[in-house]
Amino acid sequence: MQLPQMGYDRAITVFSPDGRLFQVEYAREAVKRGATAIGVKTQEGVLLLADRRVASKLLELETVEKIYKIDEHIGAATSGLVSDARVLIDKARIEAQVNKLWYNEAITTKELAKKICDFKQTYTQYGGVRPFGTSLLIAGVDESPRLFETDPSGALLEYKATSIGSGRNVVMDYFESNYREDISMEEGINLAMIGLGKAIESELTPDGIELGVVYLEDRKFRAIEDEELQKYVDTANETIKQELAKVK
Repeated sequence: MQLPQMGYDRAITVFSPDGRLFQVEYAREAVKRGATAIGVKTQEGVLLLADRRVASKLLELETVEKIYKIDEHIGAATSGLVSDARVLIDKARIEAQVNKLWYNEAITTKELAKKICDFKQTYTQYGGVRPFGTSLLIAGVDESPRLFETDPSGALLEYKATSIGSGRNVVMDYFESNYREDISMEEGINLAMIGLGKAIESELTPDGIELGVVYLEDRKFRAIEDEELQKYVDTANETIKQELAKVK
């Protein structure tokens, strides 16, 4: 028998009798309703892939951003409330620049992810605020490729490959069966795209996704443009077609 909420969801500072913070759980639900975003570590670096399909042809695609550059060697993908994500991205960029000014060196991926999680956690502890309804995948290259997921509660987890958003369960099931630690960047991109295709149950298009990569060799985060993206999309779609045909 479930206990009634009895108004425990009206204030972020009040625990329910069974030790839950309902506002944090509601924030997680906002993330689950968001677009699917994927992160994969490879031998050559780390990549981020996000679904940015739009419902209206009248919308300018350039205004729809799911993957952002944080620092020269760090990028982030978001899922959940777009406005909340934008605030966190700005916060992350400021933290990266402050670290350069104070210490004269680039911030590490883990330290940046931790600072964002600490910031998110404060919004679960004080009255008059609400948790951020967004999760971030923060990817970068320090001495090695790193990939972190930030939860609305402020929890921080590092992954070899992960996903956030509405298609998370489908993508994670696919990764559990197909991910290898020794994959190349090209194989990792193909793996991520097939996972996304399975999640959205559709073929991919260059204008419907965003892809960002950081190579271990140069440690520079960059977005993959449509022309280069097309070849990866074509390769992934062939596999997606075969997989969808098997299901039917």
